Order: sequence, then C-alpha cells, then structure tokens
Amino acid sequence: MLELEDKIILKKLDAPLIDSEKPEPIELNIIFEDDEIAVIDKPSGLVVHSGISNTSGTLVNGLLFHFNSLSERNQSFRPGIIHRLDKETSGVIVIAKTDFAHSKISKQFQNREVEKKYIALTWGQWKKEHGVIDFSIGRNRKDPTSFIINEKGKPSLTRYVVEKQFRHLALVSFFPKTGRTHQIRVHSSSLGHPIFGDVKYGGGISKAKGYLPEFANYYKKNIIELGRHVLHAKEIEFKHPTQNKIMNFKSHLPKELLNLISTLETLYEEK
Repeated sequence: MLELEDKIILKKLDAPLIDSEKPEPIELNIIFEDDEIAVIDKPSGLVVHSGISNTSGTLVNGLLFHFNSLSERNQSFRPGIIHRLDKETSGVIVIAKTDFAHSKISKQFQNREVEKKYIALTWGQWKKEHGVIDFSIGRNRKDPTSFIINEKGKPSLTRYVVEKQFRHLALVSFFPKTGRTHQIRVHSSSLGHPIFGDVKYGGGISKAKGYLPEFANYYKKNIIELGRHVLHAKEIEFKHPTQNKIMNFKSHLPKELLNLISTLETLYEEK
C-alpha cells in the first residue's frame, strides 16, 4: 500500500510489447508492385496485423515473406501497413515498401485525398437512393471492440449509393471520406441497414427473424455458410508517392459474394 511521500519509479521497457513479426509463406494476391508500394487483394478472414488474439498468420507475416523491403513507420510489428481492412472485409489494401512512400500516402489519407469505394449487401429497404451519412463515431464503453454513434466521437463522413434494391436486402456502394474503425459498418447500421452477416452490428442471423420461414431459412443458411459480413473494398485511388500520378486499383467481388447476389433475384421470383 502506498504511503505519503512514497516514490513511484517507471522503468521503460527495452523490448516492444509485441514481438517483431516473422515471415510466413502465406499466399497473397499481389495486384501491383514497384519499388515504393504494393497493392494486395486481401481475402476475407485474413487479419492485417497481429494483436492479442492473433500472433501469426496475418497479412504482415505474408508481406515479410514476399517482400525484401517494407516501411517501418508503424514499428516492427506493423511493417508496411498504411491503412487497414477488418478481418472479414475483403478487397484492395495499399502497402508501403519504403518510409518515404508510407509518409506520402499517409498524408493523403489524413487530407482525405484518397478515394475509396466499398460494396456491401445490407438489410432493408433504403428510403433514399443516395445520400451522405455524417455521424461522429466513438468507442463503445460497454464493448471496447465495437463503436457507436457518439456526438463526442470523431467526425465521420460516408457517401452512399443504392445500386440495387432487393425485397429485403440492398446492394450499396459506400464512399468513406474519413477512415474510422468500422465506419461503414456503424454508419450503415445506424440508419437501420446493418450489413448482411455483420453479427457485431446487428446484421447476423437474428436479423432474419420476422421474415417468412422460406426467406428466413435462406438468409440464415447463407450467413452461416459465408462466415463473414458482405463488405468488400472494391476500389482505391491515390497519388503515387514518387511518380506523382494518379493510381487506381480495383478488386472483383469474391466468387461466394457474386453467387449470393445472383441467387437473390431467383429467390424472390420463386416466392
């Protein structure tokens, strides 16, 4: 127990809290690579970097295996990582191979100069075909791994366009201007349209309750079989750090998502 005039001495740790990542022969779909950057088409299920519950098998482990050089601005356990995608989110992610490239592209993200397009399958009928979601987001105190709409949170802006409206679901393009954690998932859910399969934000199996059994069973079956939420980073556009030209990269929807979307119209025609 501390007493009056006791001294507390804090000693700096010589080693980082998380050990340096190690190379692992993880298969990567490399869309583009030069001396400064690489662009990866990340599959769903691949964690970007290590954490408390993920100490191996991450994108970073794969990057260290495939590339001789990666930026070190994010310390030894996040080499090359400029921005992130959630574990279940698939699609394009940009990697920095040099500290210079990391700095230049990071500034573009900070200045909201990077153009991003995501595609998602969401629940419900949207009232407007397009619009802007402008709600600040903060960490959920009841669950530190999730986020909520909070006036005292960080400003967050997402533009959306409804590409196709189905009977109970909709295919929506999202264009986030800010890059908050879980931003699209929180914003879409805040309007009553959680992303299909997103258990954390109300888009899981429980959402299927209330529909006719033939629809509910179909939705539940697909959520279980997919094992992911239907959110895909489809496109990214930014200025190359040294060539100073606009670079644009796209990722096609994974086969399992294309199959799900293509069967929806058939489902509704039969009912």
